[in-house]
Amino acid sequence: MRHRVRGRKLGRTASHRAALLNSLATALLKHKRIQTTLPKAKEARSYVETLITKARKNDLHSRRQIMSVINDKEVVKELFNEIIKKIGDRPGGYTRIVKLGNRMGDDAEMAILELVDFNDVINAKAEEHKEKREAKAKAKKENQEKEVAEEANVVEETAAKEVN
Repeated sequence: MRHRVRGRKLGRTASHRAALLNSLATALLKHKRIQTTLPKAKEARSYVETLITKARKNDLHSRRQIMSVINDKEVVKELFNEIIKKIGDRPGGYTRIVKLGNRMGDDAEMAILELVDFNDVINAKAEEHKEKREAKAKAKKENQEKEVAEEANVVEETAAKEVN
C-alpha cells in the first residue's frame, strides 16, 4: 500500500534524484522556463516552490539553505533580487506546467515548466531572436539580389563583347 508515500522516484537512486532536482531547479531559476518530461516537471514544481517560499524570508539562514541546493551564486542572487521582488507577493503557485504532447523518440509526455510572472522576459527574448532572424534574412536576400545583379552585368558585358 502507498499510504502517505510522497514523491516520484523517477527511476533513480536517492542521490541521483536529488542531483536531478537541484539541476532542474537551477535551470528553471536561471532561464525562467525549461522543457522536460511531465513527471520531472511535476516533481520539480513542488521542489522549486519550496525554495521560493524559503527565499521570501530573505534572511541569511534561508540564503544559506538555498545555497546548499543551488550551487550557482549568480542564480541565487537573481532569485533573491529579481524573482522574489516580482513574485514574492503571491501566496504560492509560482510555477506553471504546460503540457506539450509526446516526444518522438520514446513517446514520453513532455511539458514546459515556467515561472508564472516571467512571460514578458521570455517573450522579450523571443522577440529579440525574431528580430535577429529577420535582419539576417534581409541581409541574405540583399546579398542574393547583389549577386543576381552582378551576374546580369557580367552576362551583359560578355554579350556586348561578343557583339563587338
